Order: sequence, then C-alpha cells, then structure tokens
Amino acid sequence: MHDIIIIGAGPAGLTAALYALRADKSVLVLEKGTFGGQITYSPQIENYPGFASMSGNEFAEKLVDQVISQGAEIEMETVTAIRDNGATKTVVTEDGEHEAKAVIIATGVKHRQTGLPNENELVGAGISYCAVCDGAFFKGQTVAVLGGGNSALQEAVLLSDTCKKVYVIQNLDYFTGEARLVEKLKEKDNVEFIMGTVISELKGEKSLEGLVLKKESDSSITELAVDGLFVAIGLIPNNAAFADIAGLNEWGYIDSDESCVTKTAGVFVAGDCRQKQIRQITTATADGSIAALAACKYIDG
Repeated sequence: MHDIIIIGAGPAGLTAALYALRADKSVLVLEKGTFGGQITYSPQIENYPGFASMSGNEFAEKLVDQVISQGAEIEMETVTAIRDNGATKTVVTEDGEHEAKAVIIATGVKHRQTGLPNENELVGAGISYCAVCDGAFFKGQTVAVLGGGNSALQEAVLLSDTCKKVYVIQNLDYFTGEARLVEKLKEKDNVEFIMGTVISELKGEKSLEGLVLKKESDSSITELAVDGLFVAIGLIPNNAAFADIAGLNEWGYIDSDESCVTKTAGVFVAGDCRQKQIRQITTATADGSIAALAACKYIDG
C-alpha cells in the first residue's frame, strides 16, 4: 500500500512526487514511455525560471534524480484502469495491480504528428511542436507552420515577429481558426498562406532542409526550402482509461479546474492532460504541486 500513486513521469507527475515525498508520503510513479514526457523532445529550454538554458533531457534527468533521491519508487508500467474502493484506490496495469490511498493522473498529451517518414528523426533538428518553446532558435530564418486552427495561427503570429519568413500550410481551402487571427497574419509582410496543400515528404536526413508539397486539387508537386517546421495539427490526451473515474470533457481532457480535483474523491489530476488554457512546463509543475498538496490533505483528513 502506497500513500500516493502518480501516473505519468513528466514535469507534472515528477513535481507531484517531489511535493508528496517532502510531505512524508510514500510514492510510486508509473510511467509507460519516456521519463520526462514530451519535454525530452525539446533540444533547448530557455523559459524555465532559474535556468538560462538546458535541454529537455537535462531537465528530465534532474527531476528524475531529485525524486529518486527523495525516496520515490518508479516503475515502467502501462496503466489500464483505476478502481475506486472508497478509502483506497487500485491502479491496474498491464503487469499487475497497485494499491494507494490517493492517485494523481499526470499522463500529459502527445502532439498529433504528420506520420511522414523521418519525422521522429528530425524532431529537434528542424521539426518542433511548440513555437513558444523553440521559436527563438529560428530567429531570422524561414519556417513553415502546418495547420489551420487557432493553435497553428497563434504559432504563426508568434513566429512572424522573429522569423524572416513564415509559411502557413493548410490542407483545406479555408482556415478553421478565428478570423481575427487570420486578419492579423494577413497584415504581416513576412507571412504567406499555402492553402489546399499537404506535406508529402520531409527533405533532409540529419536536419530538416525543406518540404515536398502536394496540391490537393490537382496533385501537383512543389518543393519549399525551410529551416524549420512547426506542426500544429492538434494534441491527443492520454485519458481514455480514466473516463469513468475522472470524467472527461468533449475533447478528452480530464474535466478539472486549477484545484486539480476530479469527480472521484482521492483521485487528482495534474498537467497537460487536464482541461486548461496554457500548456507549458511552468503550468505543469504548478499543477503537480497543487495536486500533491491536495492529495496529502485528502489522506491526512
């Protein structure tokens, strides 16, 4: 029996573990993939307070080492369900079951990818999923943004302030994002829209060199030289296993506010998997501390 089981070893989950351990609670962290979560894909972090620059891997390693030194148990297991037993919870994984007095869900999200060959190899070498995180590295360069929703348009607005040229590539003949964002981009001299077009190939082996574009209407092919590609075609929350116990909104995020509580007493949520407006490392770590303190208060009665 653990005091708290944390599902997910990204910034939110590891921060929750740290706070719970410092409150003298026993903690088990379960992670199915990569310790550190999506942040490990970022080649450089320059917007985390107190650190001028570090890689996503460095940040993740520091967090993992910190929580292990405080006494956390960490296991590589895939969680498939949570059972509510009242005063205790059972966390079911593909490898067995674990008992706890409280559970914190911190499973994060994954970026929807293009699915093109070589995409994973070029992440951090020209391909990014976050302009706030990585846009500064492309100052004065030529970039493309893939997508036509609000996220893509906001990325393009941000990048247009520092990049020499920004192409916005949308597979439809219209944008699905807000008209005000489209108008704002139209006012920019360094922004160009490429509509009704998909990316059919990523050029470059060690780093991104350009894109092969296919026009949807006539299948014509063109090539576009770019230094960077920002993929903004949506996020996928990893919450399907928790729909009954935690409650999801219409987009699949856990329906919770800044209190980080869910509809089930003793089950909490932290980080990007929660319904929220801003998804950054700082907001994830903030959630982790809030969820951990809420879980400790719940346990202590």
